[in-house]
Amino acid sequence: MMTTTSIFSTTHLTESAYVSFLIQYATENQFAVAVWRLPNDSVKHLIISRKIKSLHRDALLEELEMGFIFAPFDLDKSRVFLPADFKFSFSNNTIVPPANPIEVTSHAWLNEQLKRSNPESPVKYHVTHTPSHDPDVSYEELVRNGIEEIEKGTFEKVVPSRKKVVDLPADFDVVPAFEKICVSNPNALVSFVSTPETGTWLGATPETLVSVENNAIFKTVALAGTKPFEEGVNLKSVTWTQKEIEEQALVERYIISCFKRIRVREYDEHGPKTLVAGNVLHLKSDFMVDMKAINFPQLGSVMLQLLHPTSAVCGMPLSPALEFLKKKEGYDREYYSGFLGPVNVNDTIHIFVNIRCIKLLDSKAIAYAGAGVTIDSIPRQEWEETEFKFNTILKVIER
Repeated sequence: MMTTTSIFSTTHLTESAYVSFLIQYATENQFAVAVWRLPNDSVKHLIISRKIKSLHRDALLEELEMGFIFAPFDLDKSRVFLPADFKFSFSNNTIVPPANPIEVTSHAWLNEQLKRSNPESPVKYHVTHTPSHDPDVSYEELVRNGIEEIEKGTFEKVVPSRKKVVDLPADFDVVPAFEKICVSNPNALVSFVSTPETGTWLGATPETLVSVENNAIFKTVALAGTKPFEEGVNLKSVTWTQKEIEEQALVERYIISCFKRIRVREYDEHGPKTLVAGNVLHLKSDFMVDMKAINFPQLGSVMLQLLHPTSAVCGMPLSPALEFLKKKEGYDREYYSGFLGPVNVNDTIHIFVNIRCIKLLDSKAIAYAGAGVTIDSIPRQEWEETEFKFNTILKVIER
């Protein structure tokens, strides 16, 4: 059994203080750092990476070392990978004992670091320049343009997005904000990613893109349809409109079409069911494949290449919807609606679509949200949908 000197034998810091110290250390040394908590889990994880790697689209997840992947929406841009030079886990205000050689080394390193310095708060993070240009059309006009193209038969669905710049509170501290988001979004991947190259992103996404457990079980979801969540509502009694049902069904059909392209016929599908995601509800269907039964050990990597960007964040068919967004949306999504998640941590891969996220700047934040547009869409209602999607994160960080 691996052992190391207990950090609590030399310090009496809280979990927040440890996380703050590690983020501060990474920022000051121009290292990358990622903090995350998986859905319905109490354990938070943190890695520090001295030097990130650039991955090509065809990179195999199964062959990567332990780390964290962070990819932009744009398929032509490189994906970022943060190898785990240092790795820590926290649960119930305690550092979890090391479970692998990297964590053993990390704990010993942290003990030495804490003898020389003390954590400071609030913590700094990496900030990068973001283009300030604004779209040429309003969001409602963008939705109307999308509906017109659907009526012409250009595509069945398109997912235009918008951004909103807000002021951060003068005393904003990312670590307490992360903890608040964890509490208000138990069914989401809550993440903080900060690198000199990408800047800093904070989010809570409920949408699994690719999950591989123990090199044996592949999972993905079809998530679409949105309405506000009201406290105390009986999820079994929630009713959905035909527009919302069809929007989610399009995502299901997209996933099934990807399975067909690689001749995977043995999969389980469950749903759709109503899912609570922060302050909104979605329709969700789960797909599962036994990779060993079909002898397809690289299914995770193959499906990631086929699925991104999904029809839930781009549209269907993919090519004309993507072309429409590039021409009409009017801004660079950067890492919004890309994907992110831990790779080969505890023999699992958990990659999520990066929705419900913000990019953090010095004193401001940029929030992002989109809405699925179909033939039955009403422009004002789609704008309102983006507003309450913004609030998933903004209600936590704003006063």
